[in-house]
Amino acid sequence: MTFTSLSDEVSAFRAAHPDVRYVDLICLDIPGHFYGKRYPIDMLAKVAAGSLLKLPQNCVLLGAQGGLHEIGDYCFHDGDPDATRRLIPGTLKPVRWEQQPLGQMLISSDGTESPIEFEPREVLARVLARLAAKGMRPVVAFELEFYLFDRALKDGLPQFPRDPLCGDEDDQPNLHIERLSRFSPVLHEIVEVANEQGIDANVITAEIGPGQFEINFGHCDDGLQAADWAALFTRLTRGVALKHGHRASFMSKPYLDAPGSGMHVHVSLYDEQGNNLLAPDDGRPLRHAVAGCLDWLPHCMPIFAPHHNAYRRYGSRVNAASRASWGYEDRDACVRIPDSDARNLRIEHRLAGADANPYLVLAAILGAMEHGLEQRVEPIAPLNENRQSGIDFPMDMLAAVAQMRHHPAVNAGLGEEFVMVYCENKRQDHLAFMEHINAREYRWFL
Repeated sequence: MTFTSLSDEVSAFRAAHPDVRYVDLICLDIPGHFYGKRYPIDMLAKVAAGSLLKLPQNCVLLGAQGGLHEIGDYCFHDGDPDATRRLIPGTLKPVRWEQQPLGQMLISSDGTESPIEFEPREVLARVLARLAAKGMRPVVAFELEFYLFDRALKDGLPQFPRDPLCGDEDDQPNLHIERLSRFSPVLHEIVEVANEQGIDANVITAEIGPGQFEINFGHCDDGLQAADWAALFTRLTRGVALKHGHRASFMSKPYLDAPGSGMHVHVSLYDEQGNNLLAPDDGRPLRHAVAGCLDWLPHCMPIFAPHHNAYRRYGSRVNAASRASWGYEDRDACVRIPDSDARNLRIEHRLAGADANPYLVLAAILGAMEHGLEQRVEPIAPLNENRQSGIDFPMDMLAAVAQMRHHPAVNAGLGEEFVMVYCENKRQDHLAFMEHINAREYRWFL
């Protein structure tokens, strides 16, 4: 439903949900976690009517564990200033998975007088605005893989999900329809709640890993909304899973001997008349866009693999490539071209881990496609012609950050301030993670 104003949206929500007293106003930070405030519904009405909504600017800079890193003058030398946020129309929805009636609504600094340059949604908004000025309109669809675990951990480690029918560990073979039946209560409620949130979630697949599933979204002609859907989906999936006695995780590689979880992104580009910009001249623009994606990929690895664990996916015998590659109808490729007619010609970018930030993943993909279309260079051979074709990319965080930090095209496409802040955030997160000595290190070297 479309409302003429934010006030009308809040009024309609209050009429439909009179028992809701509080609404979570939420926004995604750099590591992909939601931050925000819980507002009384009457105060939300005042914000919708024009009252200022402010949160600390540096909330966006939080590390993976919520701490602040010293990045340039931010955090410890800037006085921790507030920054204005705005309500995102159409995102005020009920929350079904909490014990008490609750609502939630997305907020952002994009579209305000002083947007935060390194806020992920603002980074994507800038890329989309640039494409729109060039007459390019992306149509986007996300696919997200995730694992269900038993709610209880064992010695701090995840356990396979218990079969709701017989209580055993899930041992159904990959892609088996029986697994969908056995976990249908939680899976169906995830899709139902996603639809309530305005997310066009549809197809459910049982994936290869134990307790691993994938849920697809419909194609969306609003890039910001497509990324909003992916971000909100991760939150609701974890909440609904807990309600059913499971943990849900989008961790890239929870088991070394099972497939990791990926974020697959389908992208096509259209002009203002609805013509597919990738299709003319026997798909030459499509190949140029692919070349741009492969050129940027080694320099955007901190975005596609944002945590130490994410690099475990690459080169594994059961999941994910170890080189930047492309191919027609080839799931071994980082950039796959699904079989389609000229109207629906698109790329499927398959490299990102499921725990990546969807705003930044889409911004990097679109920036890379834009770069390729402007450079007009043919890509390397597809895997269909040469199984060894590919471009090396960094396989650990410090090397990845070094390769991204000063790359001219990536800095120009995503913004120098963002690239500086993001790379330093990831570098310091990695160093903080490595400060811990685990039990294996003592066993090997004590």
